[in-house]
Amino acid sequence: MGRTRTFAENDVARSARTVFWDRGYEDTSLPDLEAATGLNRSSIYHSFGSKRGLFDAAVESYLDDVVRPRLAGLRAPGIEPGALETYLLGLRHAMVEQTTSLAANGCLLLNAAGSVLGHDERLTAVVTLYCDDLAAAIGAGVDARRPDLEPAVRATLSTTCTGLVFASMAVVRVDRAAAASMLDAAIDAVSRY
Repeated sequence: MGRTRTFAENDVARSARTVFWDRGYEDTSLPDLEAATGLNRSSIYHSFGSKRGLFDAAVESYLDDVVRPRLAGLRAPGIEPGALETYLLGLRHAMVEQTTSLAANGCLLLNAAGSVLGHDERLTAVVTLYCDDLAAAIGAGVDARRPDLEPAVRATLSTTCTGLVFASMAVVRVDRAAAASMLDAAIDAVSRY
């Protein structure tokens, strides 16, 4: 008879996410993960299959806990006209004015895409879906905020804002002021374009 599990896999994934986010996949060792999760190596392998399996669970927790809640206002039916500004201001606050993992380390997925995992098909699929979801959410926010603009202009504005968001998440770990400027430019573009 097998032993009863005494931990929640979601909690383990969140604990591991903190380490992966801080150190990156390559520089995170199994002893690091054991210390962060309170599990021994055999429990990690039994539950997640491998370090990579635990990383995949950590990525899912990132999407569930960090990304999707932040985008909720841009995905709701009947998006409020100010939803995009609310999203951009909230992101700016989290990255520039708080001491969050996002502020300290940038986007977990963008960081992973630039690592040794960048050519991995599973990660590429997750990052591509993430990019598409963010672009669609921002596009919906632009449509709600600026229905007065021609469709081609709204598309350009959406692409510009999406690019500024991605750039801010990539640079925040080394230059918070630059990240803030990029998000301020996106907020300004939405209101003035």
